[in-house]
Amino acid sequence: MYLESAPEKRHPRAAYVDRLLDPSIGRRSEHVGDGGDGSLADTPRRPSDGTLLLSTLDPWAFRDVPTGKADRIICAPRLNNVKHLNRYLAGIQASLVAGGVFRGNVETSEQRKHRILNKYPRWFAWPYYTLDFVLKRAFPKLAATRWIYNWLTKGRNRVISKSEMLGRLVYCGFDIVDFSERKNLLHFTTRKRDERPKSDELPRGIIVKLERIGQDGQPIIVYKLRTMHPYARYLQAFIYEQNDLDDNGKFHDDFRITTWGAWLRKLWIDELPMIINWAKRELKLVGVRPLSPHYLGLYPPHILALRFQAKPGLIPPYYADMPADFDEIIASEARYLKAYNEKPLTTDVVYLARVLLNILLRGARSQ
Repeated sequence: MYLESAPEKRHPRAAYVDRLLDPSIGRRSEHVGDGGDGSLADTPRRPSDGTLLLSTLDPWAFRDVPTGKADRIICAPRLNNVKHLNRYLAGIQASLVAGGVFRGNVETSEQRKHRILNKYPRWFAWPYYTLDFVLKRAFPKLAATRWIYNWLTKGRNRVISKSEMLGRLVYCGFDIVDFSERKNLLHFTTRKRDERPKSDELPRGIIVKLERIGQDGQPIIVYKLRTMHPYARYLQAFIYEQNDLDDNGKFHDDFRITTWGAWLRKLWIDELPMIINWAKRELKLVGVRPLSPHYLGLYPPHILALRFQAKPGLIPPYYADMPADFDEIIASEARYLKAYNEKPLTTDVVYLARVLLNILLRGARSQ
């Protein structure tokens, strides 16, 4: 049995679904690919493997593929050239059985930079990379220039950071099993989750809206300058499982943060838009930070009870005593919250003075 996706939706070089999983077809697994060119699509497999081998990057190729049939899917081409990447990943996710494995590869933005700077002479490489950065990374993020990027590139050869690629996979219904960098490519292995791909709206632009927990345990939307790669928020649980927390209570070796984002965080510039939350009376000037549900899950219950009694703040109290690790951060917040419950105004004034002293005279900075 042969299936083909709608011709009018297909890229000229897109391949088609050549075979379905059926032991009677012979000793080849199902594959999507043009075949005949020595590509991975022609690799012999046992039908019982349930392996779907891809040489197409056309997201429409999955439109007529039966759902939940493949045990594993392997994509040989780089995913940088997929025009509608989330649609493509959603098609793969739907084609897999529950717990099915998907393996693929991508050239990350870091690897792309390394390739360009090492391929050309220095006098040409840096101007070329700068132009490439502006066109391929800055233009797509700005509404005024996004059409120029789409017109010039047609969505092909996109620049994707490691954080964005892994975040997209989680967003589209996969769990990260493993990843490694080989031959200037990021190779990954994932496993399908039970739930369908997410469909919530993704943030664009310089200012991002983040869901945080406020007073009485109620969710609030906090405004901040973007300091992370796209789709980074979907990797929070994965980063914690892999790297845990450093002495400052932040995720250790957090590759989701951009280079310029780390600089903005160090000077607290990324938190300036939170003044909007202060104007809306969702935050006060001094108070514990509004945190994500996942991060709050690391706190003991009695501290959570104290946290929910007070409104979060713009300036966290632990900059007053500069704790050395996460446990000391929790203890610092507990001392502040207990003092605040007894004397709210006096406590905030004292803590504000101590924080300003540490910042202005002792050089305290965000880590």
